Amino acid sequence: MNRMRLFASAYGHLSIDVLNASVAMILTLAAGQFGLTIAQIGLGAMLYQIMAAMSQPLFGGLTDKLAGRWVGAIGVLWTAIFFAAAAFMPNYTAFISCLMLGGLGSGAFHAAGMVHAASSGGSKPTTSTSIFFLGGQTGLALGPIIAGVLVAPLGLIGMPIMAAAALPAVVLMLVFMNDKLPLAINHAPARQTQAQARRHGATALLVSAFVLFIMLRSGTSQGFATLLPAYFDSLGYAPAQFGLMLGLFNFAGALGTLIGGYLGDRYDRRLIMVASSLAAAPFAYLMLNTSGVPYMIVAIFAGLLLSMPHSILLVMTQELAPNRRGLVGGLVLGFIFASGSTLAWLQSIVATNRGLEPVLTVVAFFPIVAGLIALLLPGGPRVAPQTVAAPVQTSTPSPASAAD
Repeated sequence: MNRMRLFASAYGHLSIDVLNASVAMILTLAAGQFGLTIAQIGLGAMLYQIMAAMSQPLFGGLTDKLAGRWVGAIGVLWTAIFFAAAAFMPNYTAFISCLMLGGLGSGAFHAAGMVHAASSGGSKPTTSTSIFFLGGQTGLALGPIIAGVLVAPLGLIGMPIMAAAALPAVVLMLVFMNDKLPLAINHAPARQTQAQARRHGATALLVSAFVLFIMLRSGTSQGFATLLPAYFDSLGYAPAQFGLMLGLFNFAGALGTLIGGYLGDRYDRRLIMVASSLAAAPFAYLMLNTSGVPYMIVAIFAGLLLSMPHSILLVMTQELAPNRRGLVGGLVLGFIFASGSTLAWLQSIVATNRGLEPVLTVVAFFPIVAGLIALLLPGGPRVAPQTVAAPVQTSTPSPASAAD
């Protein structure tokens, strides 16, 4: 395992997701200044996420072409610059436009960072990818807390301070994430061809199940991230309070990502995705109806269970195209962000007319449907590297060995 490359990618993920996670909080806090409705808050968050999401396949292909060099570090720097500049925009249109341009850097980093993370893991790419997402989930947890503590009292001028905190990550990535990544060699074309033949006629069903699973799971995660600040604000919580409440939920998500990655390298992936999805729904619902210590307990379980499939999804897709890891990973991660942010925006429109509580209540039960759909996905743990490479291991390294 290349620990320094993995650390650089995870720390970069933490830094950029602090900025990403603060956007919904900042829009909520700036609602009075710009005169925003709940739907406008949701629209702003969606536009930012869509820009980051839709650019990820492009930057994923660029990452493959450059063998991993430059893209991640420049992406974080780009986002930090535009995030800081947004604080000085005179109106909402200019403010959200500046943030949207900054979202391109997030798309660049995520496309490159996950390839570096998976390549750093040697024989355990799901575990290393989960560590990468642990960094991101920690950033998602810290973002609302920092925004509540810093931007609430200082106003939007606190945004450049948050952006400056991401600069050490840029330096770290330039040092440890700028070496040329080795190509991953596919040693088992016959195995893949046979597997595809066996699944002939069921491919469309599997793709549809995969897409629906991502959409429903992202709809809950992103819907909560976008609308919970406004929901807790409507209940009378102070920004610092609901920033901590959201932070606890996201910190638990970081732990869930790590656990999911560990389990995904060892046990049946489908079982993990089904069980975690079904179990997440009641805890997500209880987040809306508890406070104090009970809230802390259910928020921990909700965040943990909702995040467990994340790294598994990414590694499963990258294994299908080992020499196009950036492009394929960018497509999937981009779709996760795009579908989640679009559903969150639609939820915000309905919430403007019907209220936040009934909308979030329905959204809390999306994971049950996602869990049932996950029954249609392929099962089994990742194929062990030595098993795949056994016929040629004396002359040619396996994909996992090449990544070391």
